[in-house]
Formats: sequence, C-alpha cells, structure tokens
Amino acid sequence: MTLTRRATLLAAAGACAGALAPGRARAGAQIEEPLADAVRTALSASIADEAPPRLGFDTIEQRLAYLRWLGAASERLRRRQSEHHTRVEFLEAVAYESRRARLDTALVLGLIQVESGFRKYAISRAGARGYMQVMPFWARLIGDGDDRRLFHLQTNLRFGCVILRHYLEQERGDEIMALGRYNGSRGRAEYPNAVFAARRAWDIRPA
Repeated sequence: MTLTRRATLLAAAGACAGALAPGRARAGAQIEEPLADAVRTALSASIADEAPPRLGFDTIEQRLAYLRWLGAASERLRRRQSEHHTRVEFLEAVAYESRRARLDTALVLGLIQVESGFRKYAISRAGARGYMQVMPFWARLIGDGDDRRLFHLQTNLRFGCVILRHYLEQERGDEIMALGRYNGSRGRAEYPNAVFAARRAWDIRPA
C-alpha cells in the first residue's frame, strides 16, 4: 500500500470515527454578535419568563388534535428515544417553547434533529450544547451566566427558540437566512436545506 493511499484511508477512518463519536453534534454554532441594549433586555426578559410549560387550548377539539399529534410524534421519535415518559416530556416542551416563540414546531424539531440528533448532552466542536446546540456565550449575554443550565431540557429549548425567533426578526422572516445565522453558516444553503428536509418528516397532521 502506498503512503498516499494509506494516508487517504486513515483520514477517512478518522472522519468516520468523528461522525460516530457519541454525544458529538455535527452542526455548527451561532456566532457572537453585538446586541443593542434594548434587544438584550427583551431577550433576557423572554428567557426569564417562568410561565408553566403547558399549552392552553380554547376548545376540546384543539386539545384532542394536540393529543393526536403528541401520540404520532412520540411514535416517530421512538427509535431515537426509547423511554415513553422521556419522549412525551421532550415533545411537550418543544411544542410549548416553539409556540411560545411563534415558531413552527416541525421546524424546531427539524432543527433539533440536524443540530444534535435529539441528544440532550450533545456538545459540538465549537462548544454548543444540548438539544438545540446553544452556544455558552448566550448564557452570559441574556441569561444568568451559568452555561451548565443549557443542558436542562426546558432551558435549552427556551434559549434555542428565543434565539431562532431573534434571528428570524433580524432576517425579516427569511427562514433560510435565519437558519444560516443560527448555524453560523449564513449565506450557504446546506444547513437550511438539511433542516427543511428534517422538518418535512415532523410535519405531522394526524386525522
């Protein structure tokens, strides 16, 4: 075997090992940007709001539709999270935080799938943490400074959803640009396309 061929094989093996390493996220990370005081204050207030993580419904039909969605989504998530209670708790939190931030729940689930593969303790090479791969600098900018809390389910989802809503407003509703900013790849299509593909799988509309 030539040295060139051996080096190529070693490089490929290293790439595979990195892709399969447990807990490692394959997505990118947000880039720290200056925030106006008013923006920082608004984001901090949104993060700190401690409203109970339960959705309210105006009608019994809305409640039943939500329960049907929850059952279908839980079944779809089974191969990634085997424990029923954990799946339901996770999906309820995603539904609450996404709607609270005026985001499409399927989009948030697609983002989580691409960012962390639904791994609670995923850490990227850049240091982004948890389900939505939130960078620790956000805990300093708009949180209480304790980046360890980014591994907490509700905290991670709240930060991630608030940050994505912030980027959508910065990009005037352009999902492609907002997702690129979230991933640190603004202007490139690969990441938004991956999230959109995953989103289609989570666009569940049970009868």
